[in-house]
Amino acid sequence: MSADSIESHRTASGRPVQRRTVPIRRWLTLGLVWAAFFISFVDRLTWSNVSVSVGSSLGLEVAALNVFVTAFYTGYVLSNVISGIATDWFGGRMMLTLALLPLGAATATFGFTTSVAFGLATQALMGFAAGADNAAGVKLITGWFGKKDRGRAMGLYFTAPTFGVIITNALVPVCIQWLAWSTIYQLFGFVTIAIGIACFVFLRDVPPAPNGEPERVHEKPKLTSLFRNRDLIFLTLAGFGAMWGSWGFTFWVNALMIRGHGMSPIVAGGIVALFGVGAIFGNPLMGLLSDLLGGVRKVPIMLCLSCFTVLLLVFGGLHTEQQFRLFAPVLGVAAFVYMPLLSTMVAEVAGLALAGSATGITNACWQLGTILVPVVVGIVFQSTDSFYSAFVTLAAGPVFAIACMTLVREPRPSRAQNFPRE
Repeated sequence: MSADSIESHRTASGRPVQRRTVPIRRWLTLGLVWAAFFISFVDRLTWSNVSVSVGSSLGLEVAALNVFVTAFYTGYVLSNVISGIATDWFGGRMMLTLALLPLGAATATFGFTTSVAFGLATQALMGFAAGADNAAGVKLITGWFGKKDRGRAMGLYFTAPTFGVIITNALVPVCIQWLAWSTIYQLFGFVTIAIGIACFVFLRDVPPAPNGEPERVHEKPKLTSLFRNRDLIFLTLAGFGAMWGSWGFTFWVNALMIRGHGMSPIVAGGIVALFGVGAIFGNPLMGLLSDLLGGVRKVPIMLCLSCFTVLLLVFGGLHTEQQFRLFAPVLGVAAFVYMPLLSTMVAEVAGLALAGSATGITNACWQLGTILVPVVVGIVFQSTDSFYSAFVTLAAGPVFAIACMTLVREPRPSRAQNFPRE
């Protein structure tokens, strides 16, 4: 049966039968999981643009501002393992809905923060709610897309974080001049809830079966094989290092340019938005290239991480606004372009039955880098007052990731292709 159209026909007994997959429904699925991933990043990245305002209202020093980021990712990491396993057990649709509705409620609630304790608790709840989005999205994409176009779909999916970087850094600094930071959080919270409702209504875990009957796609995952998987362990370590560089840069670069080079928040936000523009074009192109190369992932990942390391060090040595504007899009390509391939490789190493669990567990470990790097970079910058030292600290992450990737073996073609609906 064709994977590119849907139509009903009748068997000899007259029973209606549906074809397996629907292009419109498949791309609708990708669009919804993209929107969920996007709004999740908008909710978490808003802090980098409003942190100074919130810090002033709560009486916090600059070095203490990123404890809120740490609180978010503490909840996020705790949720990843649980939600990844639950995604394989209960399905991506249900877990994505359960991620977005509480995330929207917690985001709106953060707008009512009047104390540090309340703010930290709410950020931790936001992180815990958001922890299910990535595993659910990867699971849904692997269920709806075959190997011949999975890399491209994953590449498009991972433009969501970079669009989040662009929209947040372009929109929020302007909005903060007209709206209270609390109002911004409340608006984003309501948008998140609306997307969560749309996911519940329109998503399905897999394409319809040939006979129109629902298929059994949920079962309790058997996790023993994941913890014995050597390649998955090294992919986990590589992702930790890569995330250290990517999200450490994203969360700190605004404050570093404002404090280290005296830029205004709007100028700094515009430069970070350019950083995100580069990644928008790089991710789908790298995913498509990976499909065209027959699913080769390892070498492109290592090349991307090598470029990322060099560009972080170059960016740290820049001084003028024009230089930052020129290099930001190039750095953006290298900073995120490895993600579609790394996530696809995790799913292919684990297999579809454990794709959600593997994604959740590895992502939890990857995000440990995101928890630690804001604190470490803040300490380095405050103790040295050196813009370049902060970027050397960021570059240490992808260097570690490259070393780990040298020990990863490409999945065998039979394993990588062992997904349904190919």
